[in-house]
Amino acid sequence: MQSWNEMDDAARRDLFDRGLADIFDPALRASIAELIDDVRERGDDAVCDALARFDGVEVTPDGLRVTDDEIDGAAVSPEVDAAIDDAIAHLRAFNERQLERFDDWSFESEPGLTVGERISPITSVGLFTPSGKASYPSVAYQLAVPAVVAGVPEIALVVPPVPGGAGEVDPAVLVVCRKLGIRTIARVNGPAGVAALGFGTDTIPRVRKIVGPGSPAVTIAQVEMQRHGVATMMLLGPTESLVIADASADPVRLAADLLIEAEHGTDSSVVLVSTSAELAASTDTELERQLADLPDVRAEAARAALGPNGGCVLVDDLVVAAEVANRYAPEHLQVAVADELADEVVDRLDHAGEVLIGQHTPFSAANFVIGCPASLPTSGFAHVSSGITAATFLKRTAVARADERALRRMAPSVIALADHEGFPAHAAALRLRTPH
Repeated sequence: MQSWNEMDDAARRDLFDRGLADIFDPALRASIAELIDDVRERGDDAVCDALARFDGVEVTPDGLRVTDDEIDGAAVSPEVDAAIDDAIAHLRAFNERQLERFDDWSFESEPGLTVGERISPITSVGLFTPSGKASYPSVAYQLAVPAVVAGVPEIALVVPPVPGGAGEVDPAVLVVCRKLGIRTIARVNGPAGVAALGFGTDTIPRVRKIVGPGSPAVTIAQVEMQRHGVATMMLLGPTESLVIADASADPVRLAADLLIEAEHGTDSSVVLVSTSAELAASTDTELERQLADLPDVRAEAARAALGPNGGCVLVDDLVVAAEVANRYAPEHLQVAVADELADEVVDRLDHAGEVLIGQHTPFSAANFVIGCPASLPTSGFAHVSSGITAATFLKRTAVARADERALRRMAPSVIALADHEGFPAHAAALRLRTPH
């Protein structure tokens, strides 16, 4: 537990600077660059070698693609199947409503000059769904539903096979794909899969954009592929959350909500920002009790996320709490304050992947079902980017039309600027149309 007023600049930097050191480790970057070059040169053979080397799964090139029989035969329990339907319905509703706000538009900016934009989906996308620490059908639908709603015509999904198996893919991921009409699925190692999507191989199609969360190696692969002309998204690194809480918060629920993102991994980061030392102490006691109920691997992750990677910061008031949260720019942010103060706090929050209001809106509900994006910027990138929604898969094309009257009016400005910048052809194109 630290007091914001007593933290020096170094302590504050330690709190805010997280996740990037591993992602941009020089040795790891060099290793991933070699892997990417290998995939570019050897295609499917390199992908299979990476799968054997890093995942311990032997697959031949003709076995990389998940077959239609596997997709059609995939099954989960009735409860999970219904939950997937529930989540997809909420995500469709959110993204369809968002899509309504993106439409072609134009206006006459001066007599005879009309300008505007056309909105259209990108042509293709590759979705990376992680595997290894857990099963992630939720990532599959969080990525795929927005792409489907946006109308992307070509969608490919890559996913590492189930750890310890013979190449099987998590059936829940295949169920998600089947429900959404996605049939291009490949079982690949993460970084190699990202490279394969970027270059294209005999079995894996080339795409123009790649999105999806993963390990530092996967994130580096996405960053590196930008050098090869592939669009990728903001960093989707180790998960993180921050909760703003005042004395009105229930410490039992608060502890439970802090553990949601904390159990992901030892690289996760979880921060409590509170105006109440008493609440912080009660929550700490409750955390110890609830940690005892977690499996060892999850408890170990949570202790790292709440300890060396995160912690508790005491502030004088909620204004300062919002300032700390904005500077941290968390992936997930929950506001657990008195109802009459919630809107005021939320109005002060500018930088977060998502903002969940109240203790009836836990991170897990948003991760799985609520319908807001759950693939969100980490490591402070919420300062400059947003979660994956239908907007992620749309592009804007500017459109303009001028008549002779408008062009004559603009000609002196165009010619003056072209002459100033030393582009005679620019000016000549106007002079020949508008002779004096």
